Amino acid sequence: MIKELDIVVLKHDIKGYGLTEGDIGAVVHCYGSGNAYEVEFVTAEGKTIAVITLTDDDIRLMKDKEILHVREMSLMA
Repeated sequence: MIKELDIVVLKHDIKGYGLTEGDIGAVVHCYGSGNAYEVEFVTAEGKTIAVITLTDDDIRLMKDKEILHVREMSLMA
């Protein structure tokens, strides 16, 4: 079960925000239904890229034995 402040992993690209599958975000709010969440994605320097509402179809909890990866943020129009 996903809860506030959990670290989550994006399951698919969201091109409108420049996010790609595997990007990591933090849950900043859980909606009462329990399957919708506000998730914040930030750069390494702490700049917010997006705060968007996602569902269980969009995100999953990060697993203990996964490794983090760094990529350059693509420029958005």
